Amino acid sequence: MAKQAKKIAPREYTRADVKELRAHSKAKTPIAKIVKQTKRTEGSLRQKARRLGIRLGHRR
Repeated sequence: MAKQAKKIAPREYTRADVKELRAHSKAKTPIAKIVKQTKRTEGSLRQKARRLGIRLGHRR
């Protein structure tokens, strides 16, 4: 029998989370670093940033 994937319960973004995300966007922090600090998936961070109208990660 195959191992089942662990289910992750979604967490709401607080005002502090959004403020932190905006600060990372302004500082052009690499997405990998943000993932580790916030303990959220890259997809989740990118979706939230998109909804907020901000960019994430290193840009050339």
